[in-house]
Amino acid sequence: MIPAADLLHCREAIRTGSFSFHAASRLLPGRVRDPALALYAFCRLADDAVDENDEKAHAVLTLRDRLDLVYEGRPRNTPADRAFAAVVEEFEMPRALPEALLEGLAWDAAGRRYDTLSDLFDYCARVASAVGAMMAVLMRVRDADALARACDLGLAMQLTNIARDVGEDARARRIYLPLEWLDEAGMAPEAFFADPLPTDDVRAMVRRLLTEADRLYLRSEAGVAALPADCRPGIFAARHIYAGIGGAIRRNGYDTISWRSRTTKSQKIGWLGLSTLRAGVTTLMPRSAVLHARPAPETLFLVEAAAQKARRPAWGDGRSGALLALFAQLEMEDRARRSGTAPPAV
Repeated sequence: MIPAADLLHCREAIRTGSFSFHAASRLLPGRVRDPALALYAFCRLADDAVDENDEKAHAVLTLRDRLDLVYEGRPRNTPADRAFAAVVEEFEMPRALPEALLEGLAWDAAGRRYDTLSDLFDYCARVASAVGAMMAVLMRVRDADALARACDLGLAMQLTNIARDVGEDARARRIYLPLEWLDEAGMAPEAFFADPLPTDDVRAMVRRLLTEADRLYLRSEAGVAALPADCRPGIFAARHIYAGIGGAIRRNGYDTISWRSRTTKSQKIGWLGLSTLRAGVTTLMPRSAVLHARPAPETLFLVEAAAQKARRPAWGDGRSGALLALFAQLEMEDRARRSGTAPPAV
């Protein structure tokens, strides 16, 4: 399905750019691992293209054009694009899923901030739950309950990432903590950017993020039993490795400004072993009723999209209206920047 040279390129991109996924993917069967590497390579490179680019609006618009080409069956002539196009074709990947990821990256480019925890969940749904739903599609899983739990796992993993990166984001003048939490603490984002410190209030916010993540990690576990048996170890591994980052944050006293919490190679090996064991036990246990819990409201559109196979035309549903408006805004910013009439990026 994916040319060997393209797959090798994707594998190297993940090995050097996403240690946690690379470790977890080792427990996936080859029929899922190879397309998953292609999926993650495209998503990771897309994220990097926006995050590491001073011209963020232009980067997002380029990604939009690349996604159009993939779904037209004539991808850009690069390994990641060719490999992702093969995955889209083979698995009938609903376009709404990668489109949601693109929307989240567009929000990043626009410097969007999030007033409430639900608003933050909207963002996490796009940049992480969308990937979880795509992973389920690669496993040939289209059951709505299993998809909802995959989206829960994506939410949990992204909340963990946000908690880990509070200091790094602040130094780059980004903030993902809900603004109402800052208001409650009497903090202004600009003041925090000017002097980011691991105060008691900031640590408490990090702790709140991880409490939400833990709730979602536990809820996501009910969906593992609905996956093919040979896929369960890899998904448990992703769950435990990312939750392990949260454990490292706790050991640092919820200070993610002075320290970037990391996990060790030996810890990852231990979690891989635990995941294999837990997958075996899951096979013997009755399914949890939590499997049938309603999706988080912020991920419902992903569950509905992944549960059907229609690869609709570009930007073809009502929900895309806001995204089209955002693209128009980014195009205006990009033109202004290139003509020299826009202020430089901060």
